[in-house]
Amino acid sequence: MDYGMWNDRTNMSMLTDFYELTMANGYLDNGCGDKIVYFDMFFRNIPENGGYAVMCGVEQVIDYLSNLTFTEEDLTFLKDNYHFNDKFIDYLRNFEFKCDVWAIPEGTVVFPGEPLIKVRGPISQAQLMETALLCTINHQTLIATKTARIVRAAEGRPVMEFGARRAQGFDASVLGARAAYIAGAAGTSCTICGQQFNIPLSGTMAHSWVMLFDSEFEAFKAYSKSYPKGALLLVDTYDVLRSGIPNAIRCAKEVLEPMGERLKGIRIDSGDLTYLTQQARKMLDEAGLTDCKITVSNALDEYLIRDLISQGACIDSFGVGERLITSKAEPVFGGVYKISAVEDENGNIIPKMKISDSRAKITNPCSKEIIRFYDKSTGKALADVVTVAGEKVPDGEPYEIFDPNDTWKAKTLTNYETRKLLVKIFDGGKLVYDKPSIEEVRAYCTKEIDSLWDSVKRFENPHNYYVDLSPELWKIKDEILRSYRQK
Repeated sequence: MDYGMWNDRTNMSMLTDFYELTMANGYLDNGCGDKIVYFDMFFRNIPENGGYAVMCGVEQVIDYLSNLTFTEEDLTFLKDNYHFNDKFIDYLRNFEFKCDVWAIPEGTVVFPGEPLIKVRGPISQAQLMETALLCTINHQTLIATKTARIVRAAEGRPVMEFGARRAQGFDASVLGARAAYIAGAAGTSCTICGQQFNIPLSGTMAHSWVMLFDSEFEAFKAYSKSYPKGALLLVDTYDVLRSGIPNAIRCAKEVLEPMGERLKGIRIDSGDLTYLTQQARKMLDEAGLTDCKITVSNALDEYLIRDLISQGACIDSFGVGERLITSKAEPVFGGVYKISAVEDENGNIIPKMKISDSRAKITNPCSKEIIRFYDKSTGKALADVVTVAGEKVPDGEPYEIFDPNDTWKAKTLTNYETRKLLVKIFDGGKLVYDKPSIEEVRAYCTKEIDSLWDSVKRFENPHNYYVDLSPELWKIKDEILRSYRQK
């Protein structure tokens, strides 16, 4: 899918913060526009104090970078309104993407401080992609992370994404549903998302359908005749137990069964869902409709779902809308994009890092890689180590990891195997990565989450998964900090 044009939009290359253009113009003016630099995109905190996040949005990053070009309309707007010089306008007119880009594959569980995306290339280009990368990865990773929590709370019951009408705009609804499916949602109500990504669609009726007819039974009857093989009836328009369920049962007996069909299910969208589903299940079973499924919706999230299940609610599936598609409890994924190194004229990599009075805002220097350690006996992820690119990867020998802030906190890993997380997707501006299908990403995401210990997946006070620095990277960072203290 061409992300830049999927909704007949103008060229998305102009999706930049304005300072990316002013800096690019300035770099060219000062003769450093072609200077090779490294940037990292990473995040500092997991939403809702969770134990892990789910990487998502790489496909759209690829589509965006594959279509970077500036139209004459773009150039006229910039020149006439903001007085960029002719040299810069010509640079944009002849723009040719030449960066190397690495990314952690979609569906991977990720943690604070790790480069989710690494970019190497001319500063004037690497800077320009900042906003688009952050916008895409921040949003989809946020929604995938929230969905993974909700799916976990449902304990194997299907979760449908129902949030398009409450999302913050077109992109948020479509790409949010995509992220939700990758992270385990069973499908979506968003039709265009089903069309674009081949995600299963779900949806039956609203209360307006029921209220249009002279009676609830007539509404159920009409719908069942139109959709005899998939009749799922919304039973809370008037009164769930006195009207909705009795009319659904009557429809099953008088309309569907004479046609040789069964009532597929009912949906409840309001009220005390635990009590109503328990009573509905009893009434349906007594009527011989033991195969009739019960779906619930109504502003659900992982905490409400967990409570419903623990209280014994009789629920077969969930429809989750606004609290999923907006990640309502914490609707921001705080990814940032920072320079980490510069190459000199001889190709030597000079580490760069941001210094701050706030320890959390001090960045990690160098071109980097991420190594994930797995326990050979269980297959569970043990820890991640951020290394200097090209550093020797541990190969089974005892390896000590340590907290980069509290270095006395150390642990020696044995009986492990390792995997590099960053994968190259662009080489000199050319795509070198085969994008997996959404079904492949979804299956991979399930395996990734399964690789975590249950303690890391807790909703409250999850175990802290370790992301440490290699001794070489820690030494470089420490030396830079010390040099600044001496100034």
